[in-house]
Amino acid sequence: MGTILDLYKIPQISYGPFDSILSDKVQFPSLYQMASKDTSLPQGVVHLMVYFKWNWIGLIVSDDMRGEKFLWEIRGEMAKKSVCVSFTEKIPVSERTHTESQETFIPRILSSSAIVIVVHGDTDSLMILRHSQMPVFGIWKVWIATSHWDITMRPLYSQGHAFHGSLTFSYLTREIPGFKTFLKTVTPSKYPDDALLRGFWISAFRCPDPPEYPQQEICSPNASLETLPLSSFDMTMSGFSYTIYNAAYTVAWALHEISMRKSEKRSMVNEDYLEPHSWQLHSFLKKTQFTNNAGDQVFVDEKRRSEAQYAIMNYVFFCNETDGLVKVGQFVPKAEVGQDFTICEDAIVWDQQDSKVPHAVCSESCGPGFRKTPLEGQPACCFDCSQCPEGEISSQKDAEHCTKCPEDEYPNKQRDRCLPNVITFLNVKEPLGMTLIFIAISFSLLTALVLVVFVKFQETPIVKANNRTLSYTLLISLTLCFLCSLLFIGHPTPATCLLQQPVFGVVFTVAVSSILAKTIIVVLAFKGIKPGSRMRMFLHPRVSVYVVLICSGLQVIFCGIWLGTSPPFPEADTHSQYGYIILKCNEGSAFAFFCVLGYMALLALGSFIVAFLARNLPDTFNEAKFITFSMLVFCSVWATFLPTYQSTKGKAMVTVEIFSILASSAGLLGCIFIPKCYVILLKPERNIQGQIKNK
Repeated sequence: MGTILDLYKIPQISYGPFDSILSDKVQFPSLYQMASKDTSLPQGVVHLMVYFKWNWIGLIVSDDMRGEKFLWEIRGEMAKKSVCVSFTEKIPVSERTHTESQETFIPRILSSSAIVIVVHGDTDSLMILRHSQMPVFGIWKVWIATSHWDITMRPLYSQGHAFHGSLTFSYLTREIPGFKTFLKTVTPSKYPDDALLRGFWISAFRCPDPPEYPQQEICSPNASLETLPLSSFDMTMSGFSYTIYNAAYTVAWALHEISMRKSEKRSMVNEDYLEPHSWQLHSFLKKTQFTNNAGDQVFVDEKRRSEAQYAIMNYVFFCNETDGLVKVGQFVPKAEVGQDFTICEDAIVWDQQDSKVPHAVCSESCGPGFRKTPLEGQPACCFDCSQCPEGEISSQKDAEHCTKCPEDEYPNKQRDRCLPNVITFLNVKEPLGMTLIFIAISFSLLTALVLVVFVKFQETPIVKANNRTLSYTLLISLTLCFLCSLLFIGHPTPATCLLQQPVFGVVFTVAVSSILAKTIIVVLAFKGIKPGSRMRMFLHPRVSVYVVLICSGLQVIFCGIWLGTSPPFPEADTHSQYGYIILKCNEGSAFAFFCVLGYMALLALGSFIVAFLARNLPDTFNEAKFITFSMLVFCSVWATFLPTYQSTKGKAMVTVEIFSILASSAGLLGCIFIPKCYVILLKPERNIQGQIKNK
C-alpha cells in the first residue's frame, strides 16, 4: 500500500512499532514513523533475565522480518550474558485455525522445560497465540511480553489467569493531562455519529438489545468506561495510544503551518482559499517538532528521535476476575550504568500459590567446591556438577574451572577455600624433640663417663688388652655420634643442613673404622703369633691408626665432593603431607647421600664378617664376640632404616634418622664397653694379671 500511495505523493504516518525497513527513504520516501526506536529492547529483556538469574528461556516471535530481526538481536544479547535458548517458535502471521495451532506449536510451548517465555510480535500477528493459549492444569509459565503485544487483550475473563504474573515492556510515557477525565465523560449519546464507539459500547457492556435510534440511551445511563475491566478497556494511555496521539498532533501542526502560510498569501493576493494538496504536506512534516501536553519533545525527523524507554509492568489477575497492570520497574537505555535498569522485586506478583521468584534454569547451580561439567550435545546452560580434584578449589557458584591453591595453602575438605598450611618441623620445644635431646645428651654423658673410666683404669690388663688408643677413639666418636643427632632437631638453617649428613657420615665412619681396626688387630694378634706366620709383619702399633685414617679419609673425600657439587640446603616441602609445610633439609644429591650410607654400611659389614670369623678365638684377649654382636645390632638398625625412611613423611623422617643414630650408637656402646666397665668397676678381682694368666 505504501508503494501505491507514494505514486501520488500521499504522506503516510505510521504509529505502529518502529521498523528499520520502513526507515529506508529510497524505498519509502513518503512514510514517517512516529514510534521510538526499539533497538535497545533486546538488551532490556536480557537485563531482566540476568537480574533474576534465568538462563533457560523460550522464544516466541512472529514469522516475519521484524520477528527475525528481534530473534537475531536477542540471541546475540543472550549469548553475551550466558543465557541459553530452550526453544524457538515462529508464529505464522497469516490467519490459521485455532485447532491447527493447538495441535502444533502450542503443545510444544506448554510441554517445554522452559518456565520463562519471551513473546515478541504485535497484537494482530499473535492473534492465534492469544486465542489458542489455554491454561493447562499443573503447567505454569512466566511470560515476558514486549511493547508490541497487548497482554491484556483476552476474549474471556476466565482465560486471564493463563498470563497471571507475566511481565511486559511497555513504552514509558507521561500522563496526558485531562485524558482520563475525557474518557470518563465519553458515551455513545455524546457522540451519536461514532458507529465504532456504539458497537464497542454494546459489546463491552453486553447490552441485550441495541436501540433502533442512535439518540436513544444505550444500556444503563450510568455506564462509564471507568467501570470496565482491564481486559475490555484500559483507562491509562498505552504506548500505541501515545504514539497515535503524537501522530494526530503532528498532522495538526503541519496543517496549522500550511494554514498560516495560506493566510499570509491570501492577505497579500486576492484569491480564494485553497485546500492544501497532499504532496504539499511533506515539506512541513519533515520539519515538524513540538512539545506535547505531557511535556515531551516530539520530532518527526527520525535522526533526532531518541531511543524508546520502557516501563516494566506486572500483569495480575485477581480472584474476583479483575485484572490490572502494576509498574514494577523501568529500563532507560541511555542512562548511566546502574540506573538504566531498575526493578522492585517485592512488588512483583508471580504465581497465586507461590510468591517466590521462578527458578528458570536448565541445570541447578554448582555450589562452591564443584565445577560445571558440560553435557555432550547440550547448550552451555545444561551441565553436571563434579567436585574439584584433589588440591584444587572453586570458591564461587557455577565455576567453569577449579583453581589450585598457592604453595603455602591447601584446600579444605569442602574444597571451596584455601587454608594456610601448618608449618611443621621437629621442634625443640615439643615433647618428641625434648625427649630425643634428653636421650642424646644422656647417652653422650654416659659415653664420656665410660671414657673417664677407661682413662682412669688405663693401666689395668683389660684396658690394655683392647688397644687403648682405639678404645679412646671409638668412645670419642660415639660421644660425637650421640651429639650429632642434635643437628637434626630444630628449625632447619643453611648451617645445620650443611653439617647434618656430612658430620653424621664422618663421625660414624670413624666409629666403624675403629671397630674394624679393633677386629683386624684381634685377628692379627692370634694369627701372627704362630711360628712362621707372615701376618707377624703387620703387628705394628700404627696399623690400627692407618686403618682408621684411610677408611675415614675416604669418607671425608666423599663428603667433600658432595658439599662441593650439590650441598644440602633447607627447603619448605608443600607436597609431601596434606595441609602442612614441612621445613626440612634437602640432601641436594640423593646419590651422594646414599653413597655415604653405603660406604658406612660396607665398613660395618666388613667388621661384622671379620669379627664373626674370629669369634672362636680365646676369650681373655678376644672381644670379637662383642664386636660381632654390636655389628649385628648396628647393621639391623640401618637395614630397617632405609625402607622406614623412604616410607615416612614430614618430621617423621627426621625422627627415624635420629632414632637410628641413637639406637646404633647405643648398641655399639652397650655391646662393646658395658661388659668391660662391669668387670672394671664391679669385678676388679678379674682385672689382674695373675687371674688373666691362670685363665
